[in-house]
Amino acid sequence: MRSIEGRQWANREDLIEHSGYSRATLGALWRDRETNGHPPARTIDGVMHWDLEEWTGWFATHCERPRDLAKVDRKGDPDEMLPPAGQARVLGVDPSRITQYGKKPPPGWPDPIHTEQLAKRTREYRTRAQLWEFADNPASGFGTKGGRPTGPTAKGAATDPRVQQAAEALAARPDLKAGEVAAMLAERHGRSVETWKRIVTQARREAGQ
Repeated sequence: MRSIEGRQWANREDLIEHSGYSRATLGALWRDRETNGHPPARTIDGVMHWDLEEWTGWFATHCERPRDLAKVDRKGDPDEMLPPAGQARVLGVDPSRITQYGKKPPPGWPDPIHTEQLAKRTREYRTRAQLWEFADNPASGFGTKGGRPTGPTAKGAATDPRVQQAAEALAARPDLKAGEVAAMLAERHGRSVETWKRIVTQARREAGQ
């Protein structure tokens, strides 16, 4: 990370670390910059850098663009397990949205039906039926303005109750690490530890921790 005149400039490696997204995803976003509005780069010591504040603001907006439910692909075997790229094609979204959902799942985002452990990450598989149900669930906010529920459904019933369970567990056991809390919740309520890790992360984010 470089600091120039009070502004932070990030190279591709910095953006990978900052966002948690893969090199391939960030590379695709830069490749499609003429259509997606990606911020321009500045070459520093022969390496492309991006204004971190500008890029972060753009990326947040990009990931929350409205989606048209008409783009959902309703064809195919409903029970077929799909990797992230396939899930993105079914929902008609950029693959980066699926990655974002893995870090901060929206209400109704289904747990993976199968996981595959890779060298540096876990690949999650979901079925078409799960994705169709998610797209059709009003609480998910999928296809609405900004990609989020609006009005009275934005809180309350639309909130994943597991986030509240995670928040309560964190408050009750501040001595435990996030992973330990996730393991405790998985044993208590079911689902995988990885799923609860994401939920615990979301609870901590919402609590400003």
